Parts: sequence; C-alpha cells; structure tokens
Amino acid sequence: MGKIEGLYSALMKRNEEAEEELPGDVRRNVAPNGLRQVLALALQSSGDQTVNASTVLPWLFAVLGVPTALTGVLVPIRESGSMLPQAFLTPLVLRIRRRKWVFVAGALVQASAVAAMALTAALGEGLAAGIVIVAALAVFSLGRCLCSISSKDVQGRTVPKGERGQINGIATATAGLVAITLGVAIRVLGGGDLSAAQLAWLLAGGAALWVCVALVYTSIREPADDPAQADETPRETAWLRQMVQLFRDDRAFRWFVTVRSLLLVSALSPPFIVTLSIQSGSDSLAGLGGFIIASGLAALLGGRLFGRLADRSSRRLMSVGAGVASGVIVLTVVIAAVPGFTGEGWPGALLFIGSYFLLTLMHTGVRVARKTYIVDMAEGDLRTQYTAVSNTAMGVILLVAGGITSLLALAHVFWALLFLAALGVVGVFAGVRLPEVSRG
Repeated sequence: MGKIEGLYSALMKRNEEAEEELPGDVRRNVAPNGLRQVLALALQSSGDQTVNASTVLPWLFAVLGVPTALTGVLVPIRESGSMLPQAFLTPLVLRIRRRKWVFVAGALVQASAVAAMALTAALGEGLAAGIVIVAALAVFSLGRCLCSISSKDVQGRTVPKGERGQINGIATATAGLVAITLGVAIRVLGGGDLSAAQLAWLLAGGAALWVCVALVYTSIREPADDPAQADETPRETAWLRQMVQLFRDDRAFRWFVTVRSLLLVSALSPPFIVTLSIQSGSDSLAGLGGFIIASGLAALLGGRLFGRLADRSSRRLMSVGAGVASGVIVLTVVIAAVPGFTGEGWPGALLFIGSYFLLTLMHTGVRVARKTYIVDMAEGDLRTQYTAVSNTAMGVILLVAGGITSLLALAHVFWALLFLAALGVVGVFAGVRLPEVSRG
C-alpha cells in the first residue's frame, strides 16, 4: 500500500464493496481524489471564516462607518445569492465535460471578490465602501454557486458511497479549528477595536485560500467518460420548466426539498440566540468571541463524527439533528422566560453559549447529512440537476422563512425561536418518510 492509499485509509472508513463496483480508472484514483477533495473543501471552509457575513463583514462595516441599514443585506445576499441562480446555470454546467473546471472557475471568482473586499477595506470608507463590498459579496455568491453545482457531481463520480460524508465531515472539522483560532484572536485583539487594516489583511488571507482551493482542485482526476449528453442537455431557457417538472414528477426529490425546508431550525436559530443573549443583559462584545469559539468547536467535534454517521444513514441524521435542535430551543426559551432571569454573569453566559454550541453542532450534522443525502440519491447529470434545483428552491424558501422569523422577532425573539422549533419537530416526522439511500 502506497503512502497516499495509507493516508486515505487512515482518515477514512473505506467501503470496499462500493469501491469494487467502480470502473477501473475511478477505483485506482479514489484515494488521491478523495484526499484532494478533503484538502480543497477544508481550504474553502477555512476561507469562509475570513469573510463570514454574520461576523467579519458586519465588524468591517462598523469600522468603515457604513450605514447600519446596509448591514442587513449581507446574510441574505450571501446565502440566497449562492442558491437562487443554480437552476438557471445548470444547463450551462451540463455542457462542460470536466466539471472540476467549473469548480475551479467558481473558486477563482470567489478569490477575486474577496480580494476586492480587502482592497476596499484598506482604502475605502462610508456608504461607498459598503456598496462596493455588497457588490463584491454578490459576485462571491455567484462563484460559490458554481462550486456548489459542480462539487457534488465531481464527488459523486470520483468517490464511492460510504465515503462521501466523511470527506465533508473532515473538511467541516478543519474549518472548526480555523473558527476557534479566529474567535480566540478576536478575544485577544479586542473584537470591536480591530482596525480596517487588520480586517483587510484577514480578507486578503481569505482570497489567497481560494486561490489554493483552485490549484488543488485542478489535480483531481475525473473519469474518462463524458457525463454530459448534448442531445439531452436542457436549453438555458428551459430551467424553469425543468424545475416544475422535477417537483411535479419526482416524488422522492419533492419530499427531500420539503424536509430540507423544515430543517432550517438549526440554520436560522443561532443568530436569535445571540440576540436573546444581548437582550438578557450579557456582555455583547465578550460574548461575541465566545459564540465564534463555540461555533468552531461544534464544527471541529461534529465534522468527523457526523461524517461517518451520514454515511451510515444521512436520512436518520437529518431527523435527529432537527429534533435535538428543537429541544434545545424550547429549553432555552423556557429558562430565559423565568421571571427574574438575567443573562449577566457566568450562568447566563453558559446558558446562551451552551445553547449556541448545541445548535451549531446540530446544524453541522444536518448540513453534512443533507449534502451526503443528495449526492447518494442520484447519479450523473440527475445529481447535478437535483443539487441546482433544490438549492434554487431553498434560496426562495430561505428568504420567506427569514422574513417570517424577522416579523415574529418584532414581537419577541421567543416567538421566532418557537416557530423554528415547531418547524424542526415537523421535520423530524417528515424526515422518517424519506427513502434510505446511504450505504455505510
């Protein structure tokens, strides 16, 4: 056994039966391709920490004197912007024989966008700087969109079932280490006292990471067969009809998107926990670093564990993650609603940071399971179409769910959290009805 095979076998619990069913050229390259994807996804996840739309960019806006109203568009553009165009772009991607080059292009687009943010952070200020950074974030999201469409297809063609979840899990754990390091640095450097120049260097480091992602991905060896069939590739103008047809005719896919919508409990609730912490009297600046560290620790611990669990049953992991997240939310709301409760001191800090940690831990599991499930449930171009159409649908659903929870939060954060918990409970029962596609 060579060094590459040995390292891959040490990191992964291999599925020998699934590997034997692969074509010869794919089977020979499983280990090197798997390691390259682990490294590329780990670098990408680490880069995400340097341009986080919930933490780093809002701090940068505050330092540059950008109007507060513009801060509110960061997360919607970052999340929905990477999902909404996918169904439209998929027909273009399907015409490209080697899908890895789509991912490389997406990584370079993200590198360029983050470099533009770094330059703006160093030289700009006020509203003009905010507008430039928001525009760069929109371009960044488009690059992430290309990576999202292509990465699952490349992984499905080069790595067998039973090992894909572990690749996602290891990359997530690596990103957790980066988040912990960043959180500690924020606590040491003073958080809100970070200068624009320091944040510019942080963003420049993120741009360099995405260049490295592109370089690593170029070395992946895709199989010699052509995944795209020109006579079957849908026209660019047919993307809406394709979406409608998939939802109408493919029951398994329709149910997957439904369940995924109900799993937003773990994705949308953590920011409300932070808000509740501040409203309860916790020190927002001291707590900020603690929340970032908690998020990183959750990714570090959950990435490897949930990667293997996702390979065993990604369906079950999604349901369990949603159920636990809902339980954590209800418990937190009940304690915070006790008359006389205050977030001041260590008891309050432990409650909120502990709840945030558990929610982000469950979100790590749900995200790894969801990515693994959609890769395992289809083959070839159908997998690419599933990924694109489901993400486009989720881009719309995310905006709607975000709007509902924002309106509920105007009354009280409790109502927004309880609404998300109710969604999660429904998601538990809906997830049980998904067909089993794992093979771990």
